[in-house]
Amino acid sequence: MRRLFAILLGLFLATSVLAVEPEEMLADAALEARAEALDRELRCVVCQSQSIAESNADLAREMRIVVRERLTAGDSDKEVLAYLVARYGDYVLLRPPMQANTLILWLFPAVTLIVSAAGAFIYLRRAPTPAPQPLTAEEAGALEALLAREIDKPELK
Repeated sequence: MRRLFAILLGLFLATSVLAVEPEEMLADAALEARAEALDRELRCVVCQSQSIAESNADLAREMRIVVRERLTAGDSDKEVLAYLVARYGDYVLLRPPMQANTLILWLFPAVTLIVSAAGAFIYLRRAPTPAPQPLTAEEAGALEALLAREIDKPELK
């Protein structure tokens, strides 16, 4: 069991390795740390569900290089993000800002949950309940026998 856990953990860690290639990395450790933090905030517009730090797509690689070039040129983190948003739109941010044009991104999950719950509630309320069926003669006899036995031997309390 431990071996299986170790193998699964190793596979998980191997798949979560960042896609930043050694030639992309900056010599300055502080700038590289800032670049890696920015990479985790930016969406790969090709993969759409990964950050540029995780993606092996060519466009993600180019975006990582742009981030590092901008940082080397002296831009702040906000300026780098603003540059990429101007180039690709708010979609490039993994956490887009709440604005009128991104409101659907923020509200859609909650609205979907509420509408689904209301639909399920209405469906279950309207579900037909089976009408009670009268007891057969055999069932009525068995019930009377059980009731008579209960009356004859009450439980001690």
